[in-house]
Amino acid sequence: MGVALVIVSHSVQLAEGVVELAAQMAKDVALRAAGGTDDGRIGTSFDKVNDAVTELRAAGHDVAILTDLGSATMTVESVLDFLDEDESAHVRFADGPLVEGAVAAAVTAQVGGDLDAVVAAGRARELFS
Repeated sequence: MGVALVIVSHSVQLAEGVVELAAQMAKDVALRAAGGTDDGRIGTSFDKVNDAVTELRAAGHDVAILTDLGSATMTVESVLDFLDEDESAHVRFADGPLVEGAVAAAVTAQVGGDLDAVVAAGRARELFS
């Protein structure tokens, strides 16, 4: 099915905006926003991230996850820790700039890049400096 992206942000609006922007460049890539807490405040949600990953994996996608700030990264690391060994081979964290990384990762997924290539694109800060 290809590689999908989960965008994790402390802000619902920021996560949704990054998904909207990346979708303009990669119309065929599955993108999910996981922003804010479960009750709509600023923060992150294990359940939102986990649900997005679970949905995309159930559809057959490998998944690259990008985050905005440190505690979002901790949330993602917790989700990754709970994956079983088989699933963890298909879900990776791309530690890079959120907006630029998401666009680069989405474009790479759009042209058929595998999980390694998509994660590398999401991490590539030098593409935008």
